[in-house]
Amino acid sequence: MDLDVQTLRQEAHVDRSPAVGAAFDSSAEIAAARLMAREFLTSLQAEHGLPVPPQTMGVVQLVVSELVTNASKYAPGPCLVDLELKGGAVEISVWDSSTTLPSVQAADPERIGQHGLEIVMAVCQSFSVHRAPVGKRIAASVALG
Repeated sequence: MDLDVQTLRQEAHVDRSPAVGAAFDSSAEIAAARLMAREFLTSLQAEHGLPVPPQTMGVVQLVVSELVTNASKYAPGPCLVDLELKGGAVEISVWDSSTTLPSVQAADPERIGQHGLEIVMAVCQSFSVHRAPVGKRIAASVALG
């Protein structure tokens, strides 16, 4: 049986989950990362008919912003951001070049700043950090509903 290459490409595209990714170089691009997240969620609504509540729109943008901020603050070079729809949730993945794993600090109402990771962990369904051959990858999941 001879399969047409174009047919294979179309079938592969149909089977893939909606996803988007980009590299961001500096703290000046944090707004661009949030915009990418907003446009991705808007496309899920417009192109795939999936409801994305305003709260989810805000939470995904917040998580992307916090993770890209940490990457630009603590790791040299660019970070890579990937967003993918999987099982009714938006999977957010941020890679950076630092091998230092982030940790949540003890609660301290007097501390100014450095609450981003606490916030991310509080609003996400799941959160994980994995060392990569170079650097690390932080993954978080936000439910659409």
